[in-house]
Amino acid sequence: MKKTVGIILGSLRKDSFSKRTAKEVVKLFPEGFETIWLKLGDLPIYNQDYDDNPPMEWTAFREEVKSADSILFVTPEYNRSIPPVLKNALDIASRPYGKNVWDGKPGAVICISPGKIGGFGVGQVLRQTTAFLNIPMLSRPEMYLGNITELLDKSGGIFDTDTQKFLRDFVDAYVEWVEKFV
Repeated sequence: MKKTVGIILGSLRKDSFSKRTAKEVVKLFPEGFETIWLKLGDLPIYNQDYDDNPPMEWTAFREEVKSADSILFVTPEYNRSIPPVLKNALDIASRPYGKNVWDGKPGAVICISPGKIGGFGVGQVLRQTTAFLNIPMLSRPEMYLGNITELLDKSGGIFDTDTQKFLRDFVDAYVEWVEKFV
């Protein structure tokens, strides 16, 4: 049986560093794993007033999350925190209270930044939020990709061999993590 990894990008930009990195990462999953892209861009902002009659985009997104066996977040850092689109998606799929579709899905995060810190802030804030949502997150290796603009070639691929190996090791660890739960 195939295991499905839901890929969530924290950036909506068409050619984002997160998307470029995620495209490289999905190539590293072994046979028996498939990836699906969970889209966040059309989700209306969460509002508890709509819990009883949710917008169809919320319902469709919740079903997509349910269909994934695990979740891989690939995200930039916005002001030392989670991008709003990502926080909105976390809220939509965890509400109304008691209907959290993230519950128990193993997760991991790849933090992307053009700066040197590598998105450390988003990693920490995301881990705090996902702990409450009962998304057991891979704790090691942590994946912070700083100076991402220096790691990508003109076609969007990662040309740095040390980073390629780091990503392979990360995916291998994540696959082991997922197999403990699924």
